[in-house]
Amino acid sequence: MIVIDTLRKEYKGTPVVDIDSLSIGQGEGFGLVGNNGAGKTTLFRLILDLIKPTHGEVMIEGKDVKGNDEWKKFVGSYLDENFLISYLTPDEYFKFVGTLHGHQDADLITVLSQFEELFNGEITGKKKYIKDLSKGNLKKVGIAAAFIGNPQVVVLDEPFENLDPTSQIRLKSLLKKEKQEKKLTYLISSHDLNHVTEICDRIVILEKGKVIKDLRGQNLLSELESYFKA
Repeated sequence: MIVIDTLRKEYKGTPVVDIDSLSIGQGEGFGLVGNNGAGKTTLFRLILDLIKPTHGEVMIEGKDVKGNDEWKKFVGSYLDENFLISYLTPDEYFKFVGTLHGHQDADLITVLSQFEELFNGEITGKKKYIKDLSKGNLKKVGIAAAFIGNPQVVVLDEPFENLDPTSQIRLKSLLKKEKQEKKLTYLISSHDLNHVTEICDRIVILEKGKVIKDLRGQNLLSELESYFKA
């Protein structure tokens, strides 16, 4: 579904992403981990065509993301608060995103209904502007918006950051359910090894923009802990 080929991004001649080859298949729970400055967010921005590579390409469903909008119809994402529109309420923002996907009000209600537990009565039906929400609630709005349009692929950067423990558990449950029932492919970066190993069946370690390890199997947490302790 997603194929990365000789992808390189440089800033002032210094590579921050340098990946020869990487493929992510349909229905995969893909985790991306690494220390600060490893290039995780930059890689996600390259995949989403938010920044241009110095060299190489990202293909989604056989098409280069550069100069092609077809893939955007089935890819949802939330990387940071810049994805949001601060002067709207969450309801207004969801309606705006729904309109972009051609959703009627009934379609939007159906999509958002799966987030009721995660919202915990704090997001919809309120008159609070997005700019006035807590960090955790901003995250919830962004994640929910990523699912509007019923995407086949969802890309989330540090989705558990700023969420309270109950919300973290609810989000993990939601992601696992979507993967199981709809064969959703999700790409998640996280500093929390416990969270990422709980919901991902494949984890890539990135270091200075390079893929150091590509892990699959039953003992992902112990392998990650051994690597980062070294």
